[in-house]
Amino acid sequence: MFAIVEIAGQQFKVEKDQMLYVHRLQQAEGASIELNNVLLVSNNGNVKIGAPAVAGANVKAKVLTHVKGDKVIVFKKKRRKGYRKKNGHRQSFTKIQIEAINA
Repeated sequence: MFAIVEIAGQQFKVEKDQMLYVHRLQQAEGASIELNNVLLVSNNGNVKIGAPAVAGANVKAKVLTHVKGDKVIVFKKKRRKGYRKKNGHRQSFTKIQIEAINA
C-alpha cells in the first residue's frame, strides 16, 4: 500500500514505516502529524485518485528530528570587471516517519 501526499508544497510517494526528509515543519520533535492532502491511494492494485484530494483519506506521520542539509555555494562572477560574490545556503529539513495510511 502506498499513497501520494502533498507535504509543504511538494509531492511524495510514501509507504508505511518509510522515513523521509521534507521542508521544515513547525511541529516539535516527537509530535504526531496528520496529512490530509492525499492525492492518490493504492491498495493492492485498487487505486483511488482524488480530484484534487481523496475524500476521507489521510496519512499519519511522526516528526523525528529537525536537521540542516548540505551547504550549497553560490558564486557569481563577471569577467574583467572585478565583480565576485560568494554566498552559501543550508536548507532546513524535517525528518518524518510514516506511521499509517488510512484510505
